[in-house]
Amino acid sequence: MARSQFPQESSEPISYEVGLKISDLEESHKLMKERVLLIGQNLIDSQEKTRSEITNMKKDINELKTDVKRIKDVIESLSEEVSKSARKEELAIIARQFKIFEPLKLARLEDVEKIIDEKIHHHKKTFHENNETKERESETSSSRHEFWRNKI
Repeated sequence: MARSQFPQESSEPISYEVGLKISDLEESHKLMKERVLLIGQNLIDSQEKTRSEITNMKKDINELKTDVKRIKDVIESLSEEVSKSARKEELAIIARQFKIFEPLKLARLEDVEKIIDEKIHHHKKTFHENNETKERESETSSSRHEFWRNKI
């Protein structure tokens, strides 16, 4: 029996040490498991956050694309309008031609005929007046000469 007690005494400290080591390993295993779970949860949270950020960025990029497309369309329509409009030099040329032409000073056909009739009437009147004055002058000059004719 002495033999049986001796091995038990020596096995007790070994089993106690093994038990302590096992409990330490279990505690360490438990801590590692919690850390792995925490890291896994953080990874999942980080992934979800990254996915939502990527989704938001995609939406923002699509909005920016549509805005850029609208701006591009507006610029194209403005450039077409500008190319259709007259340039400053062209307007200056048209203004000079307008000043030369002066459409408000143009006469209608009726106005021209009226002016011609007035001028003809005026010339006829002055012609008749001149003829009458010449006849009077010729009469008076002939009467002056007659006075001297008899006396010379």
